[in-house]
Amino acid sequence: MDTWRALCNSEPLYAEAEIMNAFSVERVEKRPPDLVFLAVLVTLAGVGLSMLFSSSYFRADHLFSDPLYFFRRQFIWVLLGSASAVVAARIPLSLLQKSVPLQILVSFVLMVMTFVPGIGAQFLGARRWIFLFGYSFQPSELVKLTAVIYLAYILARKRDAMDDAVNSLLPPVIVVGIFATLIYLQNDFSTSVFLIFIAVIMFFIAGVPIRYFLSLIAMVTPLSVLLLLTREHRVMRLLAFLDPTLDPSGTGYQVLAAKRALLHGGLWGAGIGQSSMKFGNLPEAHSDFVFAVVGEETGLLGILLVITLFALFAYRGYLVAVRSKDAFSSYLAFGLTTCVVFQALLNMAVVSGLVPATGIPLPFFSSGGSSVFVTLAMCGLLLNLSRHQDRTEEELYG
Repeated sequence: MDTWRALCNSEPLYAEAEIMNAFSVERVEKRPPDLVFLAVLVTLAGVGLSMLFSSSYFRADHLFSDPLYFFRRQFIWVLLGSASAVVAARIPLSLLQKSVPLQILVSFVLMVMTFVPGIGAQFLGARRWIFLFGYSFQPSELVKLTAVIYLAYILARKRDAMDDAVNSLLPPVIVVGIFATLIYLQNDFSTSVFLIFIAVIMFFIAGVPIRYFLSLIAMVTPLSVLLLLTREHRVMRLLAFLDPTLDPSGTGYQVLAAKRALLHGGLWGAGIGQSSMKFGNLPEAHSDFVFAVVGEETGLLGILLVITLFALFAYRGYLVAVRSKDAFSSYLAFGLTTCVVFQALLNMAVVSGLVPATGIPLPFFSSGGSSVFVTLAMCGLLLNLSRHQDRTEEELYG
């Protein structure tokens, strides 16, 4: 502001020259987007669509007499998500911060709408979707993005007052708690826990004192165990994880089928389109367990390729966080990257039998318009943040 006043009080010609120079400097400071990250993003989206078609055409033909049903819907959502990514890549970060209250309000209203008869719909015991104008949307996916933006915003503002728990930490804890509760009431325990996990990670990165984490763990752990044990299907999932052979034709069936698919793939895989498990032997082969089809058709080499792509995604995303010039950008890049990468790792762990089944989709691969739309919007924001860097990779690593 002082610079602006000085320019206004100077001679017109000199003031005009200084103003033009200021805009010129701004253009120089704003770098082009991370092209390596963009290439990884395009590759993930392309491979994901290809594997979705391979894993879904049998089920789509069986249910809708249209082998392209799931692929076509996913492709449309990818186009819409790409448009949202373009918008997110160009939106001014100042506007993004100013709109945080509106984002919170919209996300809250959409979450409440899932409980409104005629708008919200229940499927397999879960009330996670709203239906408007013939299209469905899962608001909890949007909540992930909203929560990350909100936490980056509030933690950046309060970064010098982290010891003041009431004024600095209580507001974000309440907001995340409200959203996590709404998601839990939709009978989506896994996403609720995932949201809390992302929040805890962001608190840690922001420098929240360890004593607060210990207090939070002491309060949340008993509550989480209680909530886990209050629904029979969650207990059965836990038992199926511990020993899927106890009920091989029931709760343990998916885990055993996924493992058989991965083992059948071997090193080289059965070939693209040649999976046998997707022909009715592997439930949700096009959705939560699409990674099993990837393993069966492309083998260990294909699995390593997918893991490598997500590792590159993580590297470029966290690099943006490290190189960001302000706390908000750094926290936001870290939160967005963590949200996508940890969701991918969790899904792969479920398919591999390393953790209990969660219902968390594999980004870019699993069928689900809401998920791919929000994921691409997150990627657009990461591309946006990559244009506002304080240091180059050479300056970081020599």
